[in-house]
Amino acid sequence: MNLKQLSDRLGLSQTTVSRALNGYPEVSEATRERVLKAAQQTGYKPNKAAQRLATGKAKSIGLVMQSAPEIGGDPHFSEFLSGLAEEAVKHDFHFVMAPASPDDELNAIKRLIASGYVDAIFLAHVVDPDPRVALLRSSSIPYLLHGRIMGDTHDYPYLDVDNEGAFYTAAKLLLQFGHKRFALLNGMERFTFAMRRKIGLEKALGEAGLTLSPDLVHHSVMGDQAGFRAMERFLARPERPTAVLCASTALALGAVRAINKAGLKLGTDISLIAHDDVLTTLRPENFSVPLTTTRSSLKAAGARIGQRLIAGLDGTGDMPEQELWEAELIVRASTGPAPM
Repeated sequence: MNLKQLSDRLGLSQTTVSRALNGYPEVSEATRERVLKAAQQTGYKPNKAAQRLATGKAKSIGLVMQSAPEIGGDPHFSEFLSGLAEEAVKHDFHFVMAPASPDDELNAIKRLIASGYVDAIFLAHVVDPDPRVALLRSSSIPYLLHGRIMGDTHDYPYLDVDNEGAFYTAAKLLLQFGHKRFALLNGMERFTFAMRRKIGLEKALGEAGLTLSPDLVHHSVMGDQAGFRAMERFLARPERPTAVLCASTALALGAVRAINKAGLKLGTDISLIAHDDVLTTLRPENFSVPLTTTRSSLKAAGARIGQRLIAGLDGTGDMPEQELWEAELIVRASTGPAPM
């Protein structure tokens, strides 16, 4: 069904129907409800190109995504996008993903803004320094970061998890159990979430008069195989670590395989805490030894970013400019007293 057919069915002009569908205030609430109900019953969807011409809005959120292996195949990012997609569907928004090589990302963002195909942009995989932030600050398009650049000045809109606090709290628990030899399986070193998780661990160790050995720190894509290989190297050391922090349950999966292969018992010979992003296919409670985790839902973060951007574009709701979510520490059987 097209706009003319819907207008004829309702006995209204095409202009009135279009304005009702697009939220113009001069249309009465009764007429708006009548039009929306008819559109739902008939399955009518407005033509996006015509809608953009009529309202100046594309009802689209944009993302420029690097064509890098640590991003394209990342299950954590897929979980985030599923939350954003569910929120977009609720409001008849969609999002446009523009791939770019790492050395052309800024130009790709400029092209996406100039295209007129998106009303807002969100940035993921924040690095430091991040030239994308300066670019978007100088543009007129609304934007939102999932993450923060380093430092104390955050004069831009963001949603982030307190990664430093999460790993500080996790390390404090292990210190209370008497652990002194720590290892870290982390995300890629250039990402600020990984920087902050390392800082949190080092802060807790420093307060206890301990240091984190560079030989017991591994940065990589957050996958099973990377976790397995790094954990094997750690366990081959003359003085192996008794406590391990993993930046994801995917890394933890590989680490647990290496621990089992070495004939060690998780929670007794070695303790492990993973950051759990509540992945649909990888639940920490389903491991053979349930994992202690610092938990924060990536899917909920994606949905929240969708809510904030759409509310800003529609002029509805009073949304904060900046949000820092606390991660929840959930203690399970993978952590215990340091071995004697």
